Amino acid sequence: MGMTDMTYATGEMTGSAMQLAALGSLGSMGGLFSTTVLYALGCGVAVGGGLALFAVAVRGLPAKPEHEKHKAGERAGELIKFAGQRGSIAAGAGIVVLLLTQWAVAGIAAAVLVFFWDKLFGGASEEKAAMRRVEALASWTESLRDTIAGAVGLEQAIPASARASAPVLRPHLDALVDRLRSRTPLPEALQHLADEINDASADIIVAALILNARLRGPGLRQVLGALAKSAREEVDMRQRVMAQRASTRRSVQIVVAVSISFVLGLSIFNREFVEPYGTAIGQLVLACVCGLFALGFWWLRKLSTIETPERFLVRDEAAVQFVRPRMPAQSQPSGPAQSLAPSEEGVRR
Repeated sequence: MGMTDMTYATGEMTGSAMQLAALGSLGSMGGLFSTTVLYALGCGVAVGGGLALFAVAVRGLPAKPEHEKHKAGERAGELIKFAGQRGSIAAGAGIVVLLLTQWAVAGIAAAVLVFFWDKLFGGASEEKAAMRRVEALASWTESLRDTIAGAVGLEQAIPASARASAPVLRPHLDALVDRLRSRTPLPEALQHLADEINDASADIIVAALILNARLRGPGLRQVLGALAKSAREEVDMRQRVMAQRASTRRSVQIVVAVSISFVLGLSIFNREFVEPYGTAIGQLVLACVCGLFALGFWWLRKLSTIETPERFLVRDEAAVQFVRPRMPAQSQPSGPAQSLAPSEEGVRR
């Protein structure tokens, strides 16, 4: 009976040794896991990307309107500011993880996770800021409606309502009042206000004010009351949706924290268990796993985002010039016919 147990144990040890040998020789195998194939794939990706960039450089990109260029400049400025605030923290976290695990992929993944933490898991703060902005717009619209009710013009009602506005809108409304005091036309000043707030809900309110400033028609109080009511309903809807998604966000954060803690714990306290990840093939597998996690986080972030309509009160800064048409000398009318010619008529250039 003892010989049978010894033979069985010897067989198990031999099978385990064969499995470890197979895993150790995985990187030296031919086919997909060979070094030559990996180098060939990398060279192919580099050459293909270079050819694509060369084609874009030769053909060029379509011209963008001025408002899109302005948005791109603002996003670039925000990215530079964000990188300055988060870059050092992300680099420090990546170095710490690299020293603890001795895995380059883990260090890079930790740095990327820390750098984009607000973008992946900061949806709650963004939604709260959007709700505060919409609620402030509703309060300002109601104040403007009540001020107009006292037979006050729109130019006088705006400065009066700006004094009692919410802190979120106070800088924008103060800038609007300063423009009005500097003799800026009211429609143009309101357009600047919409560009500064940069919100679809504000575009609806500002569009109603611009139409009234140009047409001077009745019914502005009723319109402002309906817009304020609609803004209040939007805030209530966002609050209900945010309350329902709070548990989902918390669950996602717990899953991320547990996964990272588990991986770091194994790499520090049980190094032998995760030793295969220290090889080149192991790092490639770890990169694939991190990519799947990143894809899942991005998908959850996209699902938790409230879809808001795009802004419609945008303008192209390119000036539209009107010039008088040039008429040939031989075809110019004379006498009474010349006085009937529409001298003020223009064509768009």
